[in-house]
Amino acid sequence: MPTVLRVAGYRFHFFSGDWNEPPHIHIDGDDKRAKVWLREIKVAKTGGFNETELRRIMQIVSENRERFLEAWNEFFG
Repeated sequence: MPTVLRVAGYRFHFFSGDWNEPPHIHIDGDDKRAKVWLREIKVAKTGGFNETELRRIMQIVSENRERFLEAWNEFFG
């Protein structure tokens, strides 16, 4: 379960078994979990985060999209 980034109390990671899905990032924080697609940045699962938290998460994903995609492609090659 490679962690790509930790920021603002969130952990951004993916699972090694995710290879058969389009690129995405999982987000954990305060016992909540979300999933965001990376090709077209879009929430796949909200996992209990409220709207304010999701806006912040989406901002972080947007700012780090290339980093997340590079990590995904490097890992799943």
